[in-house]
Amino acid sequence: MEELITKIQEQQAKIDAIYISVEKLRKYFMWTLIVTVATVLVPLIAIIFILPSLIGSITAMYQQ
Repeated sequence: MEELITKIQEQQAKIDAIYISVEKLRKYFMWTLIVTVATVLVPLIAIIFILPSLIGSITAMYQQ
């Protein structure tokens, strides 16, 4: 009986270690996703605002 309790306690310790590891991995993936989305969306949003003025200046330069 005592052997069974010992094995259950060992399994619980391993499960706790796995949980900690999985939580670290989840946070790593979350921050990777945030950085990836930021590096893609920020330039796209900047292009939306910068491109019209850039096209306007280029067309004004060639209209003379």
